[in-house]
Amino acid sequence: MLPLPFWPILLGISGAVFGSFIATIAIRWPEGRSALHGRSACDGCGRGLAWFELVPVAGFVALRGRCRTCGARIAAGHVVTELLGAAVGIVAGLVAPGWEGVAGAACGWLLLALGAIDLAAFWLPDVLTGALAVAALGGGLAGFAPSLPDRLIGGAAGFGALWLVAAGYRRARGRIGLGGGDPKLFGAIGLWLGWRALPPVLLIASATGLAAVAVMAIAGRRIAVTDRLPLGPLLAGAAYLCWAI
Repeated sequence: MLPLPFWPILLGISGAVFGSFIATIAIRWPEGRSALHGRSACDGCGRGLAWFELVPVAGFVALRGRCRTCGARIAAGHVVTELLGAAVGIVAGLVAPGWEGVAGAACGWLLLALGAIDLAAFWLPDVLTGALAVAALGGGLAGFAPSLPDRLIGGAAGFGALWLVAAGYRRARGRIGLGGGDPKLFGAIGLWLGWRALPPVLLIASATGLAAVAVMAIAGRRIAVTDRLPLGPLLAGAAYLCWAI
């Protein structure tokens, strides 16, 4: 077993690397491109990036956020995702040093990927939601809290609750108000955190969403009832916060 201080360092560095990959798939996957094939290149001039330009966070800082060839701005979302990936790892290493922290970080990185893709494309890939569900069940089988029965109840309750909300809204308003991936994500979160965590997760996610809408309104942005707000990032952030505390 590694000394306690090494866990947040190890998971933080790993998280920055995973964050870089997550930022890439959030851009490429919705466009139908593979994140595993094809060299990373500048979006402005198409030049392939050197290895040192791909170092998470440090590469962005060294280049001052611009391509060294054409001067095009590097999307800030990339470095933000790298920093969030590192933060997920550091928090997991501090809260639960050891294999439980590794499991928590893995679920956190999957949530980060789901949230980033949903924010970019209003899409929650089933393969990632399924991976989160499998990882959550694996944690229960490994003996990490909460218990496996609590996780199974949470999975069913999480999916069922949002599915009923979506079905009720569609019947009452005649249009889709909740994406089909949101109940699946909430169910996977229930498998991870157990049924007792579902109310605070939903409360935090809802409050954060309302606060975001309020900020946009104060900033002068017109908001229509048909405007969409991705629920995935809100659920993902709230779930990781509830796990960490």
